[in-house]
Amino acid sequence: MNWDDLKLLLEISRHAKLSDAAARTGLDATTVGRRLRRLEADLGLSLFERTRRGHILTSAGEAIVAKAEAIEQSALEISAQADIGGTEASGRVRLGVTEGLGNALIAPALAGFRDRYPSIALDLIAMSGFASVPKREADMAVMLARPTSGRLKVRKLSDYALHLFASRDYLSRWGAPQSPADLSRHTLIGYVDDLIYSPQLRYHAEIAPNLTLQFCSPSIIAQLQMARAGLGIAVLPNFMAARDESLQPVLKDEVRVERSFWLTTHEDLAPLARIRALSDFLAELFDTHRDIVLPEGG
Repeated sequence: MNWDDLKLLLEISRHAKLSDAAARTGLDATTVGRRLRRLEADLGLSLFERTRRGHILTSAGEAIVAKAEAIEQSALEISAQADIGGTEASGRVRLGVTEGLGNALIAPALAGFRDRYPSIALDLIAMSGFASVPKREADMAVMLARPTSGRLKVRKLSDYALHLFASRDYLSRWGAPQSPADLSRHTLIGYVDDLIYSPQLRYHAEIAPNLTLQFCSPSIIAQLQMARAGLGIAVLPNFMAARDESLQPVLKDEVRVERSFWLTTHEDLAPLARIRALSDFLAELFDTHRDIVLPEGG
């Protein structure tokens, strides 16, 4: 039995589509499929049911995956012990973050992280959605809600504020709303409702009833660019928009939405020096930028 084959089995069990498992392993989908068929032949078992939704574990596959996860767990524990005994934080960390946070706050700070921890390599997975820590898509992830289940270590990084923003051009053409109720007469920008990956992103219902969004995207970066171009008014994190000279706050004293960032780490990895180093660095980053992440008042 080849450990590489077992790792491939775990990837397919966590990512039902072979193309997704291939992307995670650096292989092409044809190779992944061929190695899976070889593994099934070697074991004399059918591990997956092939469906339109992807590869779904059979009962035999579930039993083999459970044993493979136990081996993976042991390997992680050995790695943790070796790392704890070292004198320098080193190795690679995969950090999953929301798109806006990754681009606006974390990415610009990584030169400082590199200078402090030159032996740590980092994969910054900044996207519209969450990389799953339980599925091993990431070692650590910044979430918008505190997880309530799973073998996770959770640390609250910070609360953060969001406000309404629009470009000067938009406000000069269409005027500034004088109350939240006036927003119904303006062009509003926000998330595509059925593509929202967290209920924490449904802001507009808190601002005023029955608001309709005319221009939507699952990407906060796209929403920011639409607002900058003068298309309409968007709810944006203060840390993304407050220092953008092309944008102005709208109804700043009347409308303020607050959310939280939670750092989650698989408990197997939490003792690693590189994990602790990145966790502390992120906490310091939010503390340093508190004035823009969570400004006082409006």
